[in-house]
Amino acid sequence: MAFFRPSVSREAEVRYHADQEVGKSFPELLEKARAAEAVLRRAQSVSTSPEELRAAGLAFDKALTEALRAAEANQRATFGVRAYDDRIRRRKGKATPKGAEWTAEVDRLRTLREQNRLTGIARVPRPVVAAS
Repeated sequence: MAFFRPSVSREAEVRYHADQEVGKSFPELLEKARAAEAVLRRAQSVSTSPEELRAAGLAFDKALTEALRAAEANQRATFGVRAYDDRIRRRKGKATPKGAEWTAEVDRLRTLREQNRLTGIARVPRPVVAAS
């Protein structure tokens, strides 16, 4: 009697290898995010114009988003190629030490990005136009 063992789909393999490639850039992207945060904190400590604060906040948001995408790619790749097709494998992957480490990193970056979106991006007041 032969046992049926489903093979991994071609799409899952392609996505797995793509995530591995994207994940390789995570350290550089995280360093860019740290540098953007330092610029934002410096701009907040010195009295700068709202436009400059907004630009620094948006640059930090963009850098965080790129780092978050790379971290999510590393997380998916850590779970393994079979996890792309099977939600049980994804859950089991989160329970491994490396999977839990990447899950915590993704959660940390998401929280930081949301905090920046709520409080770090300065709102520029619009000029009031008088109705004639």
